[in-house]
Amino acid sequence: MLGVKEKKVWRDGVFLCTVESSFEADILESKLKSEGIPCVKKYKGAGNYMEIFMGQSLSFPIDIYVPEETLEDAKNIIIPIDLDDCETEE
Repeated sequence: MLGVKEKKVWRDGVFLCTVESSFEADILESKLKSEGIPCVKKYKGAGNYMEIFMGQSLSFPIDIYVPEETLEDAKNIIIPIDLDDCETEE
């Protein structure tokens, strides 16, 4: 078809961060997806097996990868904010 852009497929992506539990990975994945950024979780060691078998990754880190073109946006989304630095309205 003329005038139709092919959807760019990404695989594996680029490294964003490492988290220590499946709970943290799920939170980051949810936040990234809510901002329109897909991600892939890569388990180290037996982490993927343990998550399937026991329902959670107990002690194996999980690497998070995003498409290269979204890396800077993803980094900005996951920056922690110190709540003590936030101003309160009086």
